[in-house]
Amino acid sequence: MEERQPFEEEQQKKKGRFQSSFYDWGEALIFSMIVIVLLFTFVVRLIGVDGTSMFPTLHHEDIMVVSNLGYTPEKGDIVVLNKQSFMDGPIVKRIIATEGDEINIDFALGRVYVNGEQLQEDYVNEFELPMDFEGMEFPQTVPEGCIFVMGDNRNASTDSRDPALGMVDERYIIGHVLAVVWPPENFGGMTA
Repeated sequence: MEERQPFEEEQQKKKGRFQSSFYDWGEALIFSMIVIVLLFTFVVRLIGVDGTSMFPTLHHEDIMVVSNLGYTPEKGDIVVLNKQSFMDGPIVKRIIATEGDEINIDFALGRVYVNGEQLQEDYVNEFELPMDFEGMEFPQTVPEGCIFVMGDNRNASTDSRDPALGMVDERYIIGHVLAVVWPPENFGGMTA
């Protein structure tokens, strides 16, 4: 019997180590889950692209990481907006002008001017609209606290040129796009 006691003690030690290891893994898993929930609640969001208005920069059904933490809108940023009076659900557009900027569009030539300077827009798919396009009159000055946005696929984008959306209050910005995370072939893809 004396020989059996060390064997039982060793078995108890092994069992204790297993339980301790299991507890440590469970604790790490719960902590990781809490961090992920906090991260996706307060820092970033995953939002899907619905449509082709940002083609070729973003594709239909791309999944993007979006953040609004400490964000100040800047020209060229791709942002996600939510303006319920315009559309149910979020929309993705590029900021063309911010408060105080004068925006002018030459629809015949497909050129956009901000403060009198033509934008270099290598990211635009194409831009040819009929002369009878019914939208905002240009030039326009972007009001305080607002932005002017357009899709990169100009011929298939309903954006700030449409009076229904018009100049967008910055409070409608959900966040700016950091990167594409899905599908794998578009991972990270985005033109700033």
